[in-house]
Amino acid sequence: MSEITKALLRAFASLLHPRMLLLMLWPVLIALALWLGLAFAFWSQAAAWIQLQFDQSAAIGWAIGVWPLSLIAAHLAWILLALLFIPLVLITAVLIIGVFAMPVMVGLVAERAYPGLDRRQGGTVAGGLWNSVAALAWLALLILLSLPLWFFPPLWPVLPILLFGYLNQRVFRYDALAEHATSWEMETIFRRHRGELFLLGFVLALVGLIPVFGFFAPVYGGLAFIHYCLARLAQMRDEPVATQ
Repeated sequence: MSEITKALLRAFASLLHPRMLLLMLWPVLIALALWLGLAFAFWSQAAAWIQLQFDQSAAIGWAIGVWPLSLIAAHLAWILLALLFIPLVLITAVLIIGVFAMPVMVGLVAERAYPGLDRRQGGTVAGGLWNSVAALAWLALLILLSLPLWFFPPLWPVLPILLFGYLNQRVFRYDALAEHATSWEMETIFRRHRGELFLLGFVLALVGLIPVFGFFAPVYGGLAFIHYCLARLAQMRDEPVATQ
């Protein structure tokens, strides 16, 4: 059984713990309330601005003239905002969990599953906050760079999953190891298991597509990364060659 599969199964078991119930609810509720408020205040203005950008772009004007976009061109701005709403809620929930909830989750998982793992405090609260800000900035840049590809229907299902996969691993990997690993151990795990970390983020992005359960996917994702990263840290410390 791969470490990714083990992490996903262990995360599901941890999700059933009573203390996880509140953590599953409040980050998503706060994110939902935030974006509902913004939508209520600025939806019409945002739709008008997006439609103006469409009208001023020759490339986009050509794209929306092609079937099937031509069928929905008149309402494309509103449809785009509606499609963005749930991803924005989930992105915000991931960031809230990464900054505020992960220490509680790490403490619970480590106490139950990795009680002998030394805490070497390689990360900080400021480091976790900066990591989340950097992840959001990189995500925004990747969205802008990939924007032309969003007008090709075959890529619509793929691009959001790839972007969410990136965000998941970038936010959660730091917070999963911040209390237990040294900075050198963190960098080593990130470099050594870069591919698996992204694959885990990608799988969790797919989990986020499941109706209803998708709203709780950020907490499940955090738990999966905690299990994966702490297991990799324990393995690295058990290696015969001494590490820092």
